[in-house]
Amino acid sequence: MDKWLWAARFFKTRALASRACELGRITSNTHTAKASREVRIGDKLEIRIENEQFSVEVLALSALRGPASVAQTLYHETDASRERRLRLAAERKALATLEPAPSHRPSKKDRRLIHQFRSRGF
Repeated sequence: MDKWLWAARFFKTRALASRACELGRITSNTHTAKASREVRIGDKLEIRIENEQFSVEVLALSALRGPASVAQTLYHETDASRERRLRLAAERKALATLEPAPSHRPSKKDRRLIHQFRSRGF
């Protein structure tokens, strides 16, 4: 599983792909996938990477990482998945324009307040 995810360019390294499997972010045919699991043609994978979620069907197998054009031939993303990702990207872009960028870096006092706020466990 980790080799295929790496070859299909969902992750930059096999270690990251393996870690995602350990954390349960990869499901194969509705089952949580282990990094050592064999990928088969026709498998339906759910891949969660940070804020994005991919629903793909495996079309070909590869253990070698090649160019992106070859990697895209290894799978087919469902139309619903593509639409959902594009909609969420547009929403994130719209929200970014509403929130102004900070005018300066946080001071030492600001950093202490940020750490104090995050340590409360909200």
